[in-house]
Amino acid sequence: MQRQTNIQTSINIRMYAPGAVLALCLPCFLSGNVFGYDYGEEYSDSYYNEISNGDRLQTGPTQIPCPPQDLSRWDKLFIMLEDSQMKQDMLMQQTEDMVKAEMDTIWKELHKLNNNKACVQASENTCKCISEQMNRNLNQAMEQLRKVADMYQAQNNETLQQLIQFSRSQASRLTKLESNSVLGAGLGQVAMKSFSAYPKEQEASNVDGGKLERALMATAVDLQKVHAQLALFQRATAHRYLPSGCEMALLFPMRSKHIFAEVTPSMSMSLQSFTICLWAKVTQSLNKTVIFSYGTKKQPQELQLLLARRSVLLTVGGETHLVEAHSVVTDGQWGHFCAAWSSEQGLATLWVNGEHVAREHGVAEGDVLSGDGFFLLGQERSRSGFYRDLDSSVAFTGKMTGVNMWDHVLEAERIKEYANHDGSCDGRGNVIGWGVSEIIPHGGAQYIN
Repeated sequence: MQRQTNIQTSINIRMYAPGAVLALCLPCFLSGNVFGYDYGEEYSDSYYNEISNGDRLQTGPTQIPCPPQDLSRWDKLFIMLEDSQMKQDMLMQQTEDMVKAEMDTIWKELHKLNNNKACVQASENTCKCISEQMNRNLNQAMEQLRKVADMYQAQNNETLQQLIQFSRSQASRLTKLESNSVLGAGLGQVAMKSFSAYPKEQEASNVDGGKLERALMATAVDLQKVHAQLALFQRATAHRYLPSGCEMALLFPMRSKHIFAEVTPSMSMSLQSFTICLWAKVTQSLNKTVIFSYGTKKQPQELQLLLARRSVLLTVGGETHLVEAHSVVTDGQWGHFCAAWSSEQGLATLWVNGEHVAREHGVAEGDVLSGDGFFLLGQERSRSGFYRDLDSSVAFTGKMTGVNMWDHVLEAERIKEYANHDGSCDGRGNVIGWGVSEIIPHGGAQYIN
């Protein structure tokens, strides 16, 4: 029994000895000094703590491997932990403050954006109200002009009726005088009486005639004023609105190499003749302002319809083959331009506002327009073929509509018909048809109503 007790005690000592050693050595690890090694010193060699199994299984009294340390090291450790926790809390607080500041900035930007949308909507509503008010004022002015014209027309009709009645009364008096003069001497006295009374009537008629003449002069002056106002109104409406029948137009707001329109023809082409017609209102025409052009890699200026100050020109197969019309272009006004060409005999013609203004033979005679080029409105193709190399000095600025091209020469009657303001955009070309063919604006060019 005593032997079993000793054996059990030995087993218990062997089981709890490692735990006791670990409990005693843990403060040394935490304090930075294990088995006499100072971690504060520079250590370049590797040290290994070897504990043999025999040492771990000793049954004798347990020896403390390291002396107890001062409790101030625990204080320092807790202070370091507290400092680390405080730094972590400070970093978290700073991060939260930064996130809150960014969120506040984003909310402010969103609020500004919402305010801007409201401003844009308010501006649109204001512009719409102004437009409606201007239209109402314009309609009122037109109605007043109509009323004034009707009033003056009624006054003129009344004045004419008075003149007719006055002339009839004068004619009847002359007839009476003639009939009295034909009567005998017995009626001479009656005729003399009537003749003596006639100057008084004539004097009264002269007074009425003077008043009537002054009224007619005043009416004529008022009619001239109305005519001037109507002419001014017609010029204003012509400057503002498109030709009749054209619902949209291309706007080229400024002279820039980036502002033009590219046209895709409605059919594959190899042309021996053509007719081009379009409406254009140029803001300012320079020495060379291109309206319509077609170019290939071999010949960048194969076909051009262009303006030069007050002149219009058509070139086919290069600038040396051309036809030109002078003093037919006016800046700021709509004009209808047509150009026709036939390879046979090289006959080229120009039409402006329905009038035949130029004709030339031998222009690119025998040439054929190939179908591997590009159509441009308001610009010409560069020699390199890249849009970045376009020339801003030849760019068109203004408005353009009703652009059509046919693969044959149109009759003169058709050209005159298309030049009329009424229904001027009803025709469609079979090569390029306005409102049918694809016309893509580039840069700042855009469609307007």
